[in-house]
Amino acid sequence: METIYSADWLLPIEGAPLKNGAVAFESGRITRVGTSAELGAGRRFPGAAILPGFVNAHAHLEYASYTGFGDGLDFGGWISLHLQRKLALSFEEIVAVARLGAAECLASGITTVMDASFSAASPRACSELGLKAIVGLEVFGDDPDAALRRFEELRAIAQPALSDKVRLGISPHAPYTVSTEVYAAARELGLPLVTHLAESADERAWLTRGEGRLNALGNVLLPPTGETGIRALARAQAIGTGTVAAHCVDLEPDEIDLLASLDVAVAHCPRSNGYLGCGIAPLTSLLAAGVRVGIGTDSPASAPSFDMFEELRTAVAFARARERNPQVLTAARALELATLGSARALGIGDEVGSLLPGKRADIAIVALDETSLLPWEDAQAAVVLGGSPERVVLTVVDGETQYEKGEFEWDVLRSASAAARGRMLAGGREARAVER
Repeated sequence: METIYSADWLLPIEGAPLKNGAVAFESGRITRVGTSAELGAGRRFPGAAILPGFVNAHAHLEYASYTGFGDGLDFGGWISLHLQRKLALSFEEIVAVARLGAAECLASGITTVMDASFSAASPRACSELGLKAIVGLEVFGDDPDAALRRFEELRAIAQPALSDKVRLGISPHAPYTVSTEVYAAARELGLPLVTHLAESADERAWLTRGEGRLNALGNVLLPPTGETGIRALARAQAIGTGTVAAHCVDLEPDEIDLLASLDVAVAHCPRSNGYLGCGIAPLTSLLAAGVRVGIGTDSPASAPSFDMFEELRTAVAFARARERNPQVLTAARALELATLGSARALGIGDEVGSLLPGKRADIAIVALDETSLLPWEDAQAAVVLGGSPERVVLTVVDGETQYEKGEFEWDVLRSASAAARGRMLAGGREARAVER
């Protein structure tokens, strides 16, 4: 049976905004898009805009309760503290944290995430809450055999939660914790691959000269290679189509060209890069070179939240500030990057990221009726500049409502996650085996 939603505006992304727009869907797919006069009003959302669900190109759901940990530390000190604290939690505690992360994504209008998972807890959380995901299971080290054995251990934990909606990937962590040989072995699996690349000047200093503040990582840190991660991985043919590189802040012009020529996609995470003092990624240069770019929230370990609206506003502000030009990134273009752009970066643009007949019915509805943004001048700018999780009234995944404002068990989700945060803050630093 066909369902119809209508609102003041419909923002299809592929196509001009429709005033008094409506979307119809059935059996998980969009069937019709048009005006409410053409389709009928169905369920009407006054003072609201209907848009595709956001596609979060880089997240760590398992770190939802880490907000503020190590704030103000340099990158090396921050990541060292982060690695220590997460070892204090049991697997069930990590699942509880990841549930909160998945819920917060849905509340921000996010319908799909590309997640990097340390413990394989996030597939279960996504499956339980109805959030679509590609989950890259994290591997570390310089030994391909050992790394792939660890991947298979994590795959076994994740397997019961995997489906068409929660898909498997692999995540070699970063070039300073993972050798090119491990990257190459990971890529040979033929799975989506997500990694952290060119995130900071500290990364370049360590890899090229053996200097800088990453030495705080101790035995997790691999010896310097004498060249940047991008150059080393390109030379080893260890990245390419199917690779999503998060951050890409500290880039030389030839490295941007390398990413484009290899068809490596980039997940732009401006808040994380700003809070950690890593810098501002060259977004306009990446786009001009033809790199597929999406927007990622990263996690509350480095950015305060999974709030995609704040991420979009930061992306706009940083791009304009870096280029000293208010026209380099419009609100409409930013909205496109967080929907269709992210979907294309993840290789799923044919299925999600815009509101077109035949695509999956992944929908977010944002109400601005209690803001100063009405009456509407530019609906896309209004959503970007005025949207927030508090103004998301409905998030639909594959035609099923997975979040509705006022009907979510936040107390249960937050209390379980807070208990896990308390254990980390209590100083439990012993390395506990992650248990099922």
